Amino acid sequence: MGIYVNPDEALLKRAVNSRVYVDKSMILHELNLLLNSEDSFVCVARPRRFGKSMAGNMIAAYYSKKANSRPILEKLKIAQSPDFETYLNAYNVIHIDVNGFFSNANRKKNVVPLFTTKVREEFMEEFPDFGIRKSYSLSDCIEKVYKKTGDKFVVILDEYDVLVREKVKSSIFDPYLDFLNGMFKNANLAPAFALVYLTGVLPIVRDKIQSKLNLFTEYAMTDAKMLTEFVGFTEDETRVLCEQYQMDFEECRRWYDGYKMNYHDKMFDLYNPKSVVQAMIDKKFGDYWTKTGSYDSIRSYISMNFDGIKDDVKAMIAGGRIDVVVDYYLNTMTDFHTKDDVFTYLIHLGYLAYDSINKQCYIPNNEIRSEWIIAIANDSDYAKAIEIVNNSKILLDKTVEGDAQAVADALSAAHEQLMSRQRYNHEACLQCAIRFAYFYATSRYTIISELPAGKGYADVVFIPYVPNVPAMIVELKRNRTTGAALEQIENKQYFNVMDKYQGDLLLVAINYDETTNEHTCEIKHFVK
Repeated sequence: MGIYVNPDEALLKRAVNSRVYVDKSMILHELNLLLNSEDSFVCVARPRRFGKSMAGNMIAAYYSKKANSRPILEKLKIAQSPDFETYLNAYNVIHIDVNGFFSNANRKKNVVPLFTTKVREEFMEEFPDFGIRKSYSLSDCIEKVYKKTGDKFVVILDEYDVLVREKVKSSIFDPYLDFLNGMFKNANLAPAFALVYLTGVLPIVRDKIQSKLNLFTEYAMTDAKMLTEFVGFTEDETRVLCEQYQMDFEECRRWYDGYKMNYHDKMFDLYNPKSVVQAMIDKKFGDYWTKTGSYDSIRSYISMNFDGIKDDVKAMIAGGRIDVVVDYYLNTMTDFHTKDDVFTYLIHLGYLAYDSINKQCYIPNNEIRSEWIIAIANDSDYAKAIEIVNNSKILLDKTVEGDAQAVADALSAAHEQLMSRQRYNHEACLQCAIRFAYFYATSRYTIISELPAGKGYADVVFIPYVPNVPAMIVELKRNRTTGAALEQIENKQYFNVMDKYQGDLLLVAINYDETTNEHTCEIKHFVK
């Protein structure tokens, strides 16, 4: 057995022995369905620390001929699959971490000779009688073994896109591109592959690489297809962890949920795995995933001068959703032509989530939203927005005190900031203005827009998840009166939406006058 050729089960064992381990082994069943077919070339794109390498290690241990992975895998879900035995330790495996070689090359050298040398040396040890020479390329080694034995290969290329993300010079990138072309665009070599599994942050690059790798199927944050449930932790998996570690599931949802992905008419609620695991270990919720990267990942891109990008960023921070076209981004680090390209890139990085049904992007959860606030904090274009965020705690206190004028003034400021004049009067903008002005309220409330309630839909409902704070129902009117808004809340019995809630309830009526651009407010105290 080797490190790169037919590795053992050590990395799988290491993962399973972790303090917190979630069984994602059924991804092996999905891959088994693709083996030895036109669909066996797979590119899985995920944000950093979303378990790409861990999955790659498990795949290597499952298929590798020299791995003794049965004792580990037979305790996991995959053991119940009818194809478990069929493909267990059935293939020659090549497992390469491109990022590791790139780092060892000090990010300045051609990485292909580095990993080719290492892999070729192991081929010579693994197949000593096959006449493999030091001059052989990696594709030569595979072809030699396949011709002599007929045994197929599973190739796992982890962080395949690191050279793209690092924007290396052509003297480093072009040889790597030639390597990919020689390996995977070679019709004579294709039958030697049972499965090729690439992982990276970005899907296949569409300018230079796509023509070389157009046989690959992409499973990305915009469309993960049948691998959707393996993008992150599912809601059921997260709930089990919270019960096991005695952590508040609803609080966990607020912090780390939000990557909602659809497959076959089934909606998956997916949680950030890195953050959930660390929260269970530390016994507290906080910013974990965001600390593994830099907010510059956001800042440098949302500062690009594309029309409407700053208004859209403010709206998303306020909880809004923005229409986005994800189909034309070239998956590079340099070809940004529209704000759609920027937002698509941030979806792949995990800083935005994507609603594939409505074709919209949004900030998924509290942890990521706090990173966005840090990213815009020192940008003069967002100075007023940051001021509103900083004043949101005061506004919440003023609302509880019944200061209607303070609420009206704050909403005017938030509304002014959020949208261009062309969209100023849209009702969605009014709702975003409320969520923006009450940004701090997310630390005390679950905030829901258009919530079915009583005999209609409440515009915005604040449901407390900490003690000793009142619930709030906000009703919006345009060109009417605050009295009409209060009357609607009471007549349609919106307060019944919180059937299990007892205690103080604030009915907050807002009217917006489109002629004067003025907001008025009336607050009524109610005990439920």
